[in-house]
Amino acid sequence: MAAAARALDPAVLDRLSDLALVARTVVEGFMAGHHRSPHLGSSVEFAQHREYVPGDELRRVDWRVFGRNDRLVVKQYVEETNLVCHLLVDASESMGYGSLDWTKLDYARWCAAAIAHLVLQVRDTAGLVVFDQAMRAKVPPGNGAQQLRNILTTLEAAEPSGPTGVGNVIEWISPKIKQRGIVCLFSDFFDEPERIVSGLRRLRHAGHEPVLFQVLDPQETSFDLQGLLKLDGLEATGSLKIDPRAIREAYLEELGRHNKELARAAASLSLDWVPLPTDQGVDAALSTYLARRMARARGGRR
Repeated sequence: MAAAARALDPAVLDRLSDLALVARTVVEGFMAGHHRSPHLGSSVEFAQHREYVPGDELRRVDWRVFGRNDRLVVKQYVEETNLVCHLLVDASESMGYGSLDWTKLDYARWCAAAIAHLVLQVRDTAGLVVFDQAMRAKVPPGNGAQQLRNILTTLEAAEPSGPTGVGNVIEWISPKIKQRGIVCLFSDFFDEPERIVSGLRRLRHAGHEPVLFQVLDPQETSFDLQGLLKLDGLEATGSLKIDPRAIREAYLEELGRHNKELARAAASLSLDWVPLPTDQGVDAALSTYLARRMARARGGRR
C-alpha cells in the first residue's frame, strides 16, 4: 500500500523523466492500491438462443436448456460498443501557476495522461483537446499504442498561455464531438459560471457525460501569504502591490461562492464536480473516471 501511495504522490511524479512513465506509474500504483484490475474493455451480453448446428463450439451450448427440454441450443451475444473518453485540458496562462515544484498544468496533464493510459489499455477509445480561450491542439478519438503516444506527445508540448475561455470552448466543441462518451474536463474553471454551465448543458443535451476536475494549487485555496506582495495578473496586464491579509477574507469568500455555484450547477445536471488539489495524490481522477465508466457501461446496455 505504501508503494502504491508513493506512485500517486505528485512529488514523486514530478521527478519522473517523461509523461509515459508518469502515466504507467500512476495506473500501476492505482491498480495495486485497489487490489483488483478494473478491466473495462469490450464485453458481451446475451441476445438470444438458436438451434445447434454441427460445427458450433460445445462451450456455447446452453446445457440448462438441454437438461430441461432435451434441445441443443447455443447462446448468441451482442457485443457492446467500447466507450469513448474525451479529455479536455485547460492550458491557459492561469494553469501555469504553482507554489510547489509543479504547476496546475503539470498536475492536469499527469491526470489526463493516466486516464488515457487506462482507457487505451482496456481497449476503449480516447481523444484529447488542449485549449485556452479556443482549441489549441487536438488528437481525434482513437485507440492503440500510437494513439497513446500521440496524446502524451500533445500533452507534453502544452505550455500555459492565453486567457481562459472554458465556457466558450465547451459551447464550441459540443456539436463537434461526434462520438458520445465521457468528457473529462481539467481546468481551474476561472471563468464566468454562467458560460461554463451553458456549455455543460449543451454537452449533456448532446448525450455526453462531462466530469469536471477542478485543479487548484493549495495556495489558491488557503491564500496563506505573508507580508507585502506584488501580484502580477496571469491573464491580464498590470500588477498590484497588496497586503494579502487585507483581502484574504474577501478573496476566500469570492472563491467559495464561485465554486459553490459551479458545484450546484453540476449537481443539478447530475455531473461529478471533483476538486483536485495539486498537493494531493492523483488517484481521485482515476477513481471518478472509473466510477463513471462503469455506470455508463451499465446504463448503455440495450
